[in-house]
Amino acid sequence: MKNSLILVFTLLLIITITTTCIVNSFSVSAFIAPVIMVLAAVKFLLVAFQFMELKKAHSFWKISLIITLGLLVILIIGIK
Repeated sequence: MKNSLILVFTLLLIITITTTCIVNSFSVSAFIAPVIMVLAAVKFLLVAFQFMELKKAHSFWKISLIITLGLLVILIIGIK
C-alpha cells in the first residue's frame, strides 16, 4: 500500500514537472493545449483513484467519472 502511494506521488511530480517544461519550452501553439489537458486529466484520475479511494468504489462511479472527464477534455479542446 505504501509503495503504491509513493509511486503515484512520484508520477504526479513527474507529470507536473513535464507540464512545466512543456509550457516553458514551447511557444503558444494548437498542439500544446491538448497535451496539457491530457496530462491534467491523467493527474486527476491518479488523484481520484489513489488518494480519494475511488478504486474501491462501485464500477458505475468509476466509469461515470472517466466518461465525464473525457467529455470535458474533448469539449475544452474542441472549443479552443
